[in-house]
Amino acid sequence: MKILSTITLLGVSNSALAAGGFTWLSGFSQKVNLAEHTVTFLLTSIIFILGGLVYRFKTSNVDESLVPDKGISFRNIIEAISEFFYNLAKETMGKGPAKTYYPLIIFYFGFIFLNNIIGLIPGFLPPTENFNTGLALGLFIFLYYNGQGIKVQGLWGHIKHFMGPMIYMAPLIFVLEVISHAMRPLTLGLRIRGNMLGDHTVLAIFTDLVPYIVPIPFYCLGIFVCFMQAFVFTLLTMIYIAMAVETHDHEEHAH
Repeated sequence: MKILSTITLLGVSNSALAAGGFTWLSGFSQKVNLAEHTVTFLLTSIIFILGGLVYRFKTSNVDESLVPDKGISFRNIIEAISEFFYNLAKETMGKGPAKTYYPLIIFYFGFIFLNNIIGLIPGFLPPTENFNTGLALGLFIFLYYNGQGIKVQGLWGHIKHFMGPMIYMAPLIFVLEVISHAMRPLTLGLRIRGNMLGDHTVLAIFTDLVPYIVPIPFYCLGIFVCFMQAFVFTLLTMIYIAMAVETHDHEEHAH
């Protein structure tokens, strides 16, 4: 009952805030002359860093770090999510690349999920609802996996990766691959922006129309959407990195 009451109260608050157009950071963003999604992004960055420090403190003792906490705790949740993504990375990328790129993968999931979920708190808008945020996250991954491809295979080896196996088709395949890769940051940004905007809009509409009880399923759906968008973004990141370095891995095994 307490959980239902809390979620219903959130629905009422969210409805009132949406109706008045009020957000907690709007005044501050105007004072510092920054877009609100940028200010919220900075806030989630601080929260993320603090969460990391809390986890680091809880596992700083070697003996205590080997023994999991009892029941559901912040540390157990973080470690369960981390284990899930590490196993997924091994299946998607292989054991070697998973070990190398896992820190980036778990960071991206946690950071994107936090930027998504903050939009469910009344008075906050998710930074990922703004296309610029999603595009920036996508551009970083684009530069990163291409950089890793060049690092692992060499510049010419990475370029050959765009040409396909048939020499006579190489010019056409190369152009198509370049266009396809160039569109990835755009599609990543549009996907997360569209889903987060749609989820936030639906939630605002229903909490405005019927602020009691009815919004509860939409809050649950919102949590699921926040998770899935972060998951899809992270999974695509794994796939892009794996594809960028896979030729090198095959050549290495061949030798």
